[in-house]
Amino acid sequence: MAGAKGKGLGRGLESLFGDIEVQAGDSVQYVGINDIKPNSAQPRQVINEENIEELAASIKVHGVIQPIILKRAGSGFEIVAGERRWRAARKAGLKEVPGIVRELSDEQRTIVALIENIQREDLNPIEEAEAFQRMREEFGFTQEDVSRNVGKSRPYITNSLRLLKLPSEIKKMVLEGELTNGHARALINLENPKRQIMIAEKITSEGLSVREAEKLVREKEQKTGRVKNGAVEKGANILEIEDELKEIFGTKVTLKHNGKSGKLEFSYFSEEELERLIDIFRTFNEV
Repeated sequence: MAGAKGKGLGRGLESLFGDIEVQAGDSVQYVGINDIKPNSAQPRQVINEENIEELAASIKVHGVIQPIILKRAGSGFEIVAGERRWRAARKAGLKEVPGIVRELSDEQRTIVALIENIQREDLNPIEEAEAFQRMREEFGFTQEDVSRNVGKSRPYITNSLRLLKLPSEIKKMVLEGELTNGHARALINLENPKRQIMIAEKITSEGLSVREAEKLVREKEQKTGRVKNGAVEKGANILEIEDELKEIFGTKVTLKHNGKSGKLEFSYFSEEELERLIDIFRTFNEV
């Protein structure tokens, strides 16, 4: 597939972000902490204050060991990578912090912030999905471009983006940590938003595990007619196969098995997703 339209970042990202932190030849300078502002492209929406407190306690003893990556912004600087260190340094009462100034475009700054958070596993699943969507909408990235640049598989990107189709109430639950990524992915399989919200509330109120949530969703699908009358109830082995294929192909897969015969159905939700599935099937001829 083609790279990002007119961006020329495919090769450059690897060299630019191979080591976001200190590189040979970097000049570390101390910058007034009030001359620095947060990254406006920061994908993380939820800040864990407890973690900031712990980091601030460490900084009081050891200082800021790893410089913050900055870019010039007006008369001051904007953070490219290291916002947690900056917040913790402020809380620790520091007047200045070590920084490295880089000349980056707005696009590069956005992607650096995303990659830093992904590598540190700092993003909530919804924050991550929104960041992937932003890369596609603002910079013209395909799912393949996103996959290559953030080091995640295409099925992972596809499943992540599907979370954005959930009702805002459920996305809020995920953002606030009430629902896990697994819970959210189970809810996607329900088509009715009201039922999605109802089951999400049941998950949080009863503390259901992901497996329990998946079972509840399947039961709801059967009761609401998504499983045709007279259909043979699927055994655990069939459901496990469907789950495994879903992970491999990054979309819903339905296995209809009757004795020695049956069929597989692959679901897609956009032309791009259909193209992605066709590309996967074509690779089988290359093996």
